[in-house]
Amino acid sequence: MQLGPGVAAVVTGAASGLGEATARLLAAKGCKVAALDRDETRGPAVAREIGGLFVKTDVTDEASVDAALAAARAAHGVERVLVNCAGVAPAMRTVSRKRDTGELVAHDMAAFERVLAINLVGTYRMVARCAAAMAGLDPVTPDGGRGVIVCTASVAAEDGQIGQAAYAASKAGVAGLALPVARDLASYGIRVVSIMPGLFETPMLAGVNEEFRRNLEAGVPFPSRLGRPDEYARLVAAIVDNDMLNGATIRLDGALRMQPK
Repeated sequence: MQLGPGVAAVVTGAASGLGEATARLLAAKGCKVAALDRDETRGPAVAREIGGLFVKTDVTDEASVDAALAAARAAHGVERVLVNCAGVAPAMRTVSRKRDTGELVAHDMAAFERVLAINLVGTYRMVARCAAAMAGLDPVTPDGGRGVIVCTASVAAEDGQIGQAAYAASKAGVAGLALPVARDLASYGIRVVSIMPGLFETPMLAGVNEEFRRNLEAGVPFPSRLGRPDEYARLVAAIVDNDMLNGATIRLDGALRMQPK
């Protein structure tokens, strides 16, 4: 499916990082972009700059998602492209010690469930809702293609580090969605691909000091640096444009394999 003027796209997590870069690239290619995010300060600014629509959205809340998609469709029509970038990455070990008492405590289950609710369940909620609408559209490719869905997993899905149990589990779930959902949606001409980014220059790494940053970059074989959000966005565009990419999970990581810590 070709990106271009008139193609409606929805991007979650569009206020920053990978989502922002993707929203900007899709808009630059002429797409009508709906930028979904919880950030009511940065989100509207991004949308104004790209000529898109911002809708405050909580992907863990069905009513919020339904209202956001209704607003996006009222403005742009039913989306042909969905890119899921909303996510969180807290760190917590399965067992840790309280600093004040030294008591051994288990991973907080509410925190674990919140990560899965945003990263995995929230992603699938968007996938299912958008796929149901895409399935009713007319085909736009010779093969009967109707739409493309891209989800953001992480190399943590395969190389989860110490303290990443919740994050790695959620991203492994996102990676695992690609093939079965692609098979679910094949008869409707909807493709599904997951991307597993490595270390990227996003708000998740914004607070690290220079020495720590250099150590991170040194661990990436080539190129030995953090990925740029626009490199993620360009892979999204390539996925949309290549009709044979379907059901895949693609590592975007400079040959990085994460160490335990």
